[in-house]
Amino acid sequence: MPGPATTSPSCWRAPATTSIRPRAVRIEFVFDTVCPWCYVGKRRFERALAERRQARIEVRWRPFLLNPDLPLDGIDRSTYLDRKFGGAARVQRMHGAVAAAGRDEGIDFAFDRIRRTPNTLHSHRLIRFAGQCGRESETVEAIYRAYFQEGRDIGDLAVLIDIGRGLGLDGGDLGAYLASDADIVQMLNDNARAHRLGVNGVPCIIIDGVYALAGAHEPDVQLRLIDVAREAEAEPALS
Repeated sequence: MPGPATTSPSCWRAPATTSIRPRAVRIEFVFDTVCPWCYVGKRRFERALAERRQARIEVRWRPFLLNPDLPLDGIDRSTYLDRKFGGAARVQRMHGAVAAAGRDEGIDFAFDRIRRTPNTLHSHRLIRFAGQCGRESETVEAIYRAYFQEGRDIGDLAVLIDIGRGLGLDGGDLGAYLASDADIVQMLNDNARAHRLGVNGVPCIIIDGVYALAGAHEPDVQLRLIDVAREAEAEPALS
């Protein structure tokens, strides 16, 4: 007489656990490469991320063109500042405030070294090119350092190629890319998308396309929003 039915161990499968693991939180850091508060905001954002090393977070660097109508070779820095801020006194106040914030983040702004305000389209394309090998963050940092601390013209293709080489990117491939029209339409579309989402100032972080925080906020402020988004992701997975 056959014994009770048994289940072969080879047929047993552990209950799937993937459903209780929330997907990665997607954070878009929207910025421009000539925005000093974006440089400060980047440092603060990275300090916030360092507090959540175990979290599943995907960061995407999104371009925002503060001066899309500038000629590609830029304009004289003094002329630009006069037009934008209306006088040396206001410029000095702005520089003083951002320099003080920068010192707290280890940034030594050298505004006196900057001679031209560039069109930033090509600098964002360098970041996109570096993204092919996952090097966006360090490329953003290198561009900021070149512009705000060394006074280099980041609208000049030769300067951008030199920055890329310094990061280990292939100079020939990068030069050919920057000389082409590759990704220009995408850069303009990304800029337009940011405006459609209501971004009218940078830096701005957008989390999962739902939550947004504009300004170079301290890490604790950013962490509160990141944690809200993480909790929202976890709830449907656990249910």
